[in-house]
Amino acid sequence: MRTIRLKLNEVMAQRGLTQTQLSELSGVRQAAISEMSRNIREQINLKTLVKIADALEINDISELIVIENS
Repeated sequence: MRTIRLKLNEVMAQRGLTQTQLSELSGVRQAAISEMSRNIREQINLKTLVKIADALEINDISELIVIENS
């Protein structure tokens, strides 16, 4: 079975950002960012992903999302 995982923690660490800082930059609630960084959120709105990608200056979605085999 395949799973989709967000690499949000890794990307935030590379950019030296906290969840709170990313929340402020993106306009996404800190609680939502926390859930996404722990990969416990089951659904993510595409608009939310765009906000996060914009805040992190990501142009290639593979920097943020990976598909893994379980």
